Amino acid sequence: MTLASFLDPVLLVATLMIAVPAVTLLTEVLAALWQRGAAPECGRDTAKITRGRIAVVVPAHNEAAGVGRTIAGLLPQIAAGDRLVVVADNCTDRTAELARAAGASVIERRDEERRGKGFALDFGVDWLRADPPDCVVFIDADCTMAPGSLERLHDACAGSGRPAQALNLCHVPQGVSRMGPRIAEFAFLVKNHVRPRGLARLGLPCTLTGTGMAFPWSLIAAAPLASDHLAEDMMLGSTLAAQGHAPLFVEAARVDSEFPSSEDGERGQRRRWEHGHLQTLLTRVPGLVLGAISQRAPALLAHALDLAVPPLALLLALQLLLVAATSTSLLLGGGELAFAISLASLAATGIAVLLAWYHFGRSILSASMLWMAPIYVLRKLPLYIGFLGSRQSAWMRARRDGE
Repeated sequence: MTLASFLDPVLLVATLMIAVPAVTLLTEVLAALWQRGAAPECGRDTAKITRGRIAVVVPAHNEAAGVGRTIAGLLPQIAAGDRLVVVADNCTDRTAELARAAGASVIERRDEERRGKGFALDFGVDWLRADPPDCVVFIDADCTMAPGSLERLHDACAGSGRPAQALNLCHVPQGVSRMGPRIAEFAFLVKNHVRPRGLARLGLPCTLTGTGMAFPWSLIAAAPLASDHLAEDMMLGSTLAAQGHAPLFVEAARVDSEFPSSEDGERGQRRRWEHGHLQTLLTRVPGLVLGAISQRAPALLAHALDLAVPPLALLLALQLLLVAATSTSLLLGGGELAFAISLASLAATGIAVLLAWYHFGRSILSASMLWMAPIYVLRKLPLYIGFLGSRQSAWMRARRDGE
């Protein structure tokens, strides 16, 4: 047996596996460009939906610097009967004091063993059980919610009986011109705007993105929230999707935040997000695919495929590696199929990225920065190698500016 004949089947399986997220990504981007009609956001005419009571839960761990701004953006959207609750979670600063002064109800949680955003959300929902609302909205303490967003999220939940996810964008702070943060903002835009928009236009569910999430009380009251998982939002969304309650994307509702301006802060935040994403991909996607097949549920399969798309930099790195491996195998006398699939997969991802940049991302990323993206991919390889050897397993808040 020659080396090429041994490598051929291995490389063919690898290229087929990496082609699936590439095709998924391209399909979502192409659907996002489809301008025919508006994306559906709820199950019936919003004009016929009665406004129920909304509870906004804001988990906050040492967020004194920004919690007041978050509350100020929410208060004008709070109607009679609604509640705005800040969960001051293991805080050692003035978060609780400043949140009360800004006009929010504050509950304080102390538990040094059970640390993480999931535990804070569970604590807030448990506090609401004494007087349950109709809809619960989660928003992070470093985010601002656009006017009218609460109403739109409520209507989507009430109209469909399903969770709803607002458009969630993260921006580079003013004055930061480094290439890395700019590319990170573009990648965030593709993941949280372009792809969910495409799914919505296809009538398919989206993933939850951690903030700007809304739930009917009947769903969130029974949901498994208490967790220190790095991507508690993805885990929650996949759990609800498996139960037949996949989230809807509500593009008209919007939540904005900023990346940390320091390199250490941005690197730590990115490590937590991407290690959490990869953990979820490896542990949840196989079960979701099997469940979709056994239930004959196309929407659940679409949700699984969307979840299976790795971070853009990792996807491109794997594809470049496979192109190199299959071309080497071809030179050694191997077959052409794996090489052709690897090239087609790389081309599909490249086309998807270029289309997303041209139609959505030119204000974020210049053309010269886009062509420097391969350097950014190489710089991120240690982050992905670290996932194999020393992955982050415990939730840790990203360092804010000045800390």
